[in-house]
Amino acid sequence: MDRQQPFPSCSLSNAASSLFYFLRFSLLLLDLEEYYFEQHTAYHVTSDAKQRRTRGSLKVCSRSIIFDPEDLGEPILKIPLRDCQKIKFEETEKNPFIKPKPPVISVSCKQVIFIKESNIIAPYQNERGPKTLNFELESWSKTEDVVQTFLQLHRASCLEKLGDQTAMIAANLQSRLARTSFDKNCFQSVVEKPHMECSAEMVLPLVCNPGHVCVTDQSLYFQPLNGYPEHVIQIKLHRIRRIYKRRHGLRPLGLEVFCTENDFCSDIYLKFYLPTDRDDIYYYIASFLENHMTEHTAESYMLQWQRGHLSNYQYLLHLNNLADRSCNDLSQYPVFPWVVSDYTSSQLDLANAATFRDLSKPVGALNKERLDGLLARYRGMPEPRFMYGSHYSSPGYILFYLVRVAPEHMLCLQNGRYDHADRMFNSIGDTWKNCLEGATDFKELIPEFYGNDSSFLENGMKLDLGKRQNGALVGDVLLPPWASDARDFLQKHKEALESQFVSEHLNEWIDLVFGFKQRGSEAVAAQNVFHPLTYEGGVDCDSIKDTDQRIAMLTQILEFGQTPKQLFTSPHPQRIIPRFQNNTRSSSISSPTSELAPGSLCEDSSFEDLTEESRKMAWANMESLERISSHKIHKESVTGIAATRDGASIFSTSQDSTLKMFSKELKEFQRSMSFSNMPLSSCLMLPEGKTAVCSSWDNNVYFYSIPYGRRQHTLMGHDDAVTKMCWFEDRLFTASWDSTVKIWECASISSSSHRRSQFELLAELEHDAGVNAVSMNPAGTLLVSGCKDGTVTIWDTSSYRSLQQVFCHTGTIHHLAFSPDSRHVLSVGADSFMKVTDVQTGMVISSVKAEEEQRCFCWDGNTVLCGGQSGDLLLWDLLSNTVTKRIPAHSGVVTAMWMNDLCNTVITGGDDRQIIFWRLQS
Repeated sequence: MDRQQPFPSCSLSNAASSLFYFLRFSLLLLDLEEYYFEQHTAYHVTSDAKQRRTRGSLKVCSRSIIFDPEDLGEPILKIPLRDCQKIKFEETEKNPFIKPKPPVISVSCKQVIFIKESNIIAPYQNERGPKTLNFELESWSKTEDVVQTFLQLHRASCLEKLGDQTAMIAANLQSRLARTSFDKNCFQSVVEKPHMECSAEMVLPLVCNPGHVCVTDQSLYFQPLNGYPEHVIQIKLHRIRRIYKRRHGLRPLGLEVFCTENDFCSDIYLKFYLPTDRDDIYYYIASFLENHMTEHTAESYMLQWQRGHLSNYQYLLHLNNLADRSCNDLSQYPVFPWVVSDYTSSQLDLANAATFRDLSKPVGALNKERLDGLLARYRGMPEPRFMYGSHYSSPGYILFYLVRVAPEHMLCLQNGRYDHADRMFNSIGDTWKNCLEGATDFKELIPEFYGNDSSFLENGMKLDLGKRQNGALVGDVLLPPWASDARDFLQKHKEALESQFVSEHLNEWIDLVFGFKQRGSEAVAAQNVFHPLTYEGGVDCDSIKDTDQRIAMLTQILEFGQTPKQLFTSPHPQRIIPRFQNNTRSSSISSPTSELAPGSLCEDSSFEDLTEESRKMAWANMESLERISSHKIHKESVTGIAATRDGASIFSTSQDSTLKMFSKELKEFQRSMSFSNMPLSSCLMLPEGKTAVCSSWDNNVYFYSIPYGRRQHTLMGHDDAVTKMCWFEDRLFTASWDSTVKIWECASISSSSHRRSQFELLAELEHDAGVNAVSMNPAGTLLVSGCKDGTVTIWDTSSYRSLQQVFCHTGTIHHLAFSPDSRHVLSVGADSFMKVTDVQTGMVISSVKAEEEQRCFCWDGNTVLCGGQSGDLLLWDLLSNTVTKRIPAHSGVVTAMWMNDLCNTVITGGDDRQIIFWRLQS
């Protein structure tokens, strides 16, 4: 089927819009929470002298009788059942000598509502006073049954309590659903195997349509009980790209299915009667799609957005989806921010910060004078207190913006009336001004303001929306001077959303709407407190025993608007804005992602640009990595790899307690050094290229002079095994299982003295568990450590102060490293997870469960080359959380990895005692 468009006139082509215009009957003609059960071809027979017979469709609805005539010039008749005084079955006497007359359904009522006379969408016309309407069914035999149905529904509508009415109608609906089932003749294939069938409702804005859901091994089907708008709706499972569980009516009953990645209109939204039915179908479809669909989290989308792979618009759509916002649910419609504050200038200056709204504040706090009054009221208010008496998103606000393309929705919401002409959406500038100054107007925008369809700003349907006090008719929306027409407005508005200013500050608005400033003390501090009923979990409607009170409470919540589900509980990171940086690096790190000071080779910025471009090309081509040679030079597992600046000599450490020196040119190892009988855990090369440094399980660090071929210094610095090391500008950072990282200032290593006083202890960083991994950012300003208890800690290397402590993994951390731009830290652990932590906020923004435990890696911020338990090298795309290439490598666990500065040469070591040389194909 085609995607279910919530507002067809806004979203479909002109032809489709015209078709929609002539399909007069709509579920929107029903009252809110009303059901359409069945229809019968019938004649409306007038009781005047002419006795006109008008053919049409008589529709049985839960709270009304609707007659839709075939003649488009005639109005649709709606008779509320509560206004009916008598409904009776009239049958003429049977006489064999007289031609039989059809039985009549006679409805006596005190009000009839006339809708769409001459097929024009307009406010409903109510005619009050005693009336009798007669209907004859084309199928005479069904007349008595239809009358009995009307009488039953009439009794329900006349019950005194709303709760009793609702319960009786619900019983009627469930009885109808129980007497019917999904028609399996609708299967598209004779070999389809049904998995599950249950009752549900298809949800569209303001309306629900009951029916039967059936999921097979090939398709998801929905068959409406009333056959409207079509007999059956089918979605092939292999086309599904996203599937979300939803709250509907504050209960976990909704399921929304998308067959596209970035569209905010879904293909179907279903509401189930039982959470178990919803969950069973969700898990069945999710299991089917495991190999067809990538499951995204808020954190994974955040990483894509930060790295520039998602636009601001796309990112906000994804966050809205994850926060239960749906274009099919007007009480939870996607919410977008006002970003522009200038609606008076002739030119829109996106380079001027004054052009933009302050995204760090909610709309209600943008005007200080108004805010002061609201805060004064807030302080004097009894608990539960709130600052704003209305919400930033509600059904009324949504239709305020969309009335020109969704007039029937507005009429449905407002009992057949438009709002007063002066309160309509007449001007963008005036609407913004009212949001700043109005006592109760705090609304934000909707996605349409940043889309491609400008029809919601134009009265293309020539609707009579009323006359304003100044005598002007409500027509197209008045645009700001800087927009030549509606399309130009949308184009410039989109540019504003994607501008540098908004990209730098959008995280502040996300904190308010989806993040840590949404609730609690942070919300109070940010002047961002709304009525308690708007928050998820603010009230448990099921716990309210009185049915009338429960329905009233639910109606109030749905009409008032709902705050999105909270997605983040810590500050949202900023977007990474590309800027030119000439960062030279002079650090040497025992982690595989680092190499020796490439920046010192040349200070010329053009060289730096060329090097950076070479790195990008190398990572883009990483799938072409091929094995050059392999060498078994150790007797136990390889633990560390380092290389001289020219790459001619390779050094490796092993659990066999030896440091080996291997000649790349001669393809043979040249030296073997042993410092103790304990395993060596890592090695690095000092910047001057003459000294190799090894850490050992015997608690010591050894300095080996390459020119002299001997141990030069021994640093006895820890009370347990030294696990990893980093070096930066004469400072050595050593990590140990004694739960510390120590920072040492080292005098000239070239001195022949063996005095321990050459190593001055500058700081000792305490941890709660043994430290298994340590790494430094390229600038040497940040250090990150990973412990056996799974904790990641980020340190400032100038103050030795802890900046972030994140409980990241459930087991030992094997390896971690900063991204090249120092924004993120990637860590891998014994729990088989790969996690990306944002340095600025400490938030884990990506969490990927690998098929196997990963032990070491190199990465560029987006792509990871890692080695794990199987011995293979895996190339991971963190943005899609998928393995893009598996490269056979070692016969045991990959334990060490080194990559050169240009990222085109890799050396790996493993449990199989081998080192393997790899190079990218040209």
